Formats: sequence, C-alpha cells, structure tokens
Amino acid sequence: MRAVGYQDSLPIEAPDALVDINLPKPRPTGRDLLVQVQAISVNPVDTKIRRRAKAEAGAWNVLGYDASGTVVATGPDAALFKPGDTVFYAGDMSRQGTNAELHLVDERIVGHKPKSLDWAQAAALPLTAITAWETLFDRLDVRRPVPGAAEAILIIGGAGGVASIAIQLARRLTGLTVIATASRPETQAWVRDLGAHHVVDHGKPLAAQVAALGLGAPGFVFSTTGTGQHLAEVTTLIAPQGRFALIDDPATLDIMPFKRKSVSVHWEFMFTRPMFHTPDMDAQNALLNEVARLVDEGQLRTTLGENFGLINAANLKRAHALIESGRARGKIVLEGFAA
Repeated sequence: MRAVGYQDSLPIEAPDALVDINLPKPRPTGRDLLVQVQAISVNPVDTKIRRRAKAEAGAWNVLGYDASGTVVATGPDAALFKPGDTVFYAGDMSRQGTNAELHLVDERIVGHKPKSLDWAQAAALPLTAITAWETLFDRLDVRRPVPGAAEAILIIGGAGGVASIAIQLARRLTGLTVIATASRPETQAWVRDLGAHHVVDHGKPLAAQVAALGLGAPGFVFSTTGTGQHLAEVTTLIAPQGRFALIDDPATLDIMPFKRKSVSVHWEFMFTRPMFHTPDMDAQNALLNEVARLVDEGQLRTTLGENFGLINAANLKRAHALIESGRARGKIVLEGFAA
C-alpha cells in the first residue's frame, strides 16, 4: 500500500523529511478496524513527532492522527462497526499513523462519520474535537461554576484547530461568555464567526484587555498555544479558585503563582486513553458519535481551513511547513491518493 513516512528526524526543508513509500497491507486483530483512508488532516503533533522521534533502524515511521474513511475489514473481537461503515477518528500515537492508504485503529476510539460532511470536512474534526471536548468537560468541568467568578472562558490561540472547536462547543453547549484571542484581522474575523462573544489580541498583555470587557475575572482559561508567554497574564486575570487548562509544550511551567488563588491546573492529551488502554477508552467512540450528531444537526461545523490536495510527501511537507510557521488558520486537510 502507498504511504508517506520518514526515517530520520529532519527539518521539513530536507529532501528526506517525508518520503513516498510502499508498505505491506496491515491485518486487523482484536478490536481493530482496517480503514481505507479517504482524507487526513495535519496537526501540530505531527510536526513535533517528526522532529523528535526517528524510526528504528531499517523501519519507517508513518505520521498522521486524523482520518476519515471506510471500514474494509474488522478484527475478530470488533463489534461496533462493520465493513462498509464510514468513520472518522484521531488514532493512537503508539501505532503507525493515517498517512497511508490503509490504517489499523481500535474501534473504541472511532466514531461514525457525520453524514452531512464530505471526507475532507470530516477529517478536519476528530483530534481537535476530542481535545476540545475533553478539556472543556473532563478537565475544566466547565458545567460546574467557579464560585464568584464571571461565567466566562478565555481561549488563547482562538484561530487554531483545537480552539476553533472549543469556541463552538463552549458557545453551543454552555452558558459561558466566550473570549477568544487572535492577533490578525483575518483570524479575529474567523473566531467571531465561530461564535466568540469577545476577541482580544494575544500580541498585547491579556489581563488589561480582559478586565476592560467589564465581565469580571473569568473562571476558566484554556491555553492552546503560547502558554509560557502568557502564563503571567493568566495568573493575574483568572478568578480565585479558577481552573486553567493547557495542551501545548512550554519549556518550563512554573505554576507556583497560581497557589495564592488556589487555581487548579489541567493538562489535556487526547492520546492518553488509547495509549494506556484506560477503562474508559470507549468514551472517545461516544464523544465522536455525539460530535457527528451535533454536526448533522447544524450545531457544530467543520474547521477545515485549507485543502492541500492529494495525500503525498510533497503536499504533506507543505502542510508541515505551514503549521511550523505558526500562521495556519483552522485545519489543513489532504484527500485521496493519485490514481
């Protein structure tokens, strides 16, 4: 089968940073699904792993943690799906990725593809939807108010893939006032269109801008990027006993200043459940099915930003380069293989 892989951790400009390859067809076992991949999307985690984890000698690493496609075979213990079902999912970091014609995935982290979306639109959703949902409802527990705080959430990095879903979920499924950060006119328009009540510029100090809104101190802050840069401002603007969540990888994270406010800190990593086969691993199946329902009812929309064309090394290198530039808006999707 055709795939895109790499062996050495190289800068994206290097000729061998990502390579078109052929691999044996995988076979499903246990609760696996074998999925014919129709579309994928590219996430910051793809670039991070490419830069940090080289393949074992003589082997290839295949990236990709988002896909939509069709089930073509199932393992002997699979019961949630059958061949012919259309699905979408975000995969498992401990297994080979979705940048391939055929992909193995445990059915407990797979959802039925939204009927109202095409392959590319559906592929843009899984990883970001799972991350945003788990952050809001499992980690921050936003449906449980913070005493005395403004019923508001600040989402830092509002135009990114995860934040683009988090804005919609917070606006549609909670009564919170949604404050998003964006620094350029086009990204500010993007987050407003997604449902943010207020937009502040993360290129300027955040605390004064949030205070100027007149809402009071927000009970929740969700940092999707630049956490190290914004942490001091967050400690100032968040309410006492507030809840703070992050998903990025600051070089250091000194949370001592949160102590005087008794702020709780939550790190979200959507691969935790599949990597450790947690007892509630199938929560991601239920979550994705709920996201599909909300999409088909018109309450959520895809966050597809750009379609880079066919799934091949050249187009994936373009996608990695744009993500590494920090200027991506929404999700970058690739669709289909050359005939």
